[in-house]
Amino acid sequence: MRGTIGNASRLLPAYVGIYLVFLYLPVLLLPIFSFNNAAAPTLPLAGFTTKWYASLWGNSQMLQAATNSLIVGISVSLLSTLLGILAARAITRHRFIGQRPMSGLIMAPLFLPEIIVAVSLLTILLSTGIGTSLLSVILGQTVFCLPYAMSVLISGFSGFDRSLEEASLDLGETAAGTFRRVVLPVVSPAIISSLLVSFTISLDEFILAFFLSGTQPTLPVYIWGQLRFAAKLPGVLALGTIILAISVILLATAEIIRRRAESRIGSEGALT
Repeated sequence: MRGTIGNASRLLPAYVGIYLVFLYLPVLLLPIFSFNNAAAPTLPLAGFTTKWYASLWGNSQMLQAATNSLIVGISVSLLSTLLGILAARAITRHRFIGQRPMSGLIMAPLFLPEIIVAVSLLTILLSTGIGTSLLSVILGQTVFCLPYAMSVLISGFSGFDRSLEEASLDLGETAAGTFRRVVLPVVSPAIISSLLVSFTISLDEFILAFFLSGTQPTLPVYIWGQLRFAAKLPGVLALGTIILAISVILLATAEIIRRRAESRIGSEGALT
């Protein structure tokens, strides 16, 4: 029995390594081919060049799509985090009838096929006369990003020491003032993480943007349109590499902030 467990433990690192290579090797090839001097992404590389990156700055359509993605990303991150703060506060601080069904309903977009969510939102928006635009994309992605924001914020609010809030109220501070001056500063790492995660998801999201953007495409929709033309593939690879780098940086930053907050809360709990 022990021999079997020992063999399994020795094989586990190899299995994890093979799994990670299979999962991330195609992603790692993206930046490699973006520096290829040839238009076709083939090995061996024809040479090293940065001209595909330089060509992006003269592309007015790409810059407009990037501006659209920036507008949508900032709006979605702010709305998702604001709504997530209110929901996470209610779930962690209070107990009420229908709490679990409501929490499950908010988290439903995590488990539903995204294309079903996109078609449903498109039908609702068209029936209400809103139509397709960046506003539609913002509303749709807010629904999609809210569960991710709540997951981060619930963790932050769950670790909040309620005695700090009670002390503030005992000293004469109002409930609104206590929330603004005591609660929000303590859970600020979770709020920042929620903003970064929501922005990253919005930046990379394609299906909702494809159905709801209309004539105002975001970057993922623009990239999809460019893939029809073989001559524009190197520029798409360069643009994809930039988006990949931004996504990794934002997610890594959010994770670092979250872990530091958990460590701080754990240290404070150990001291008390």
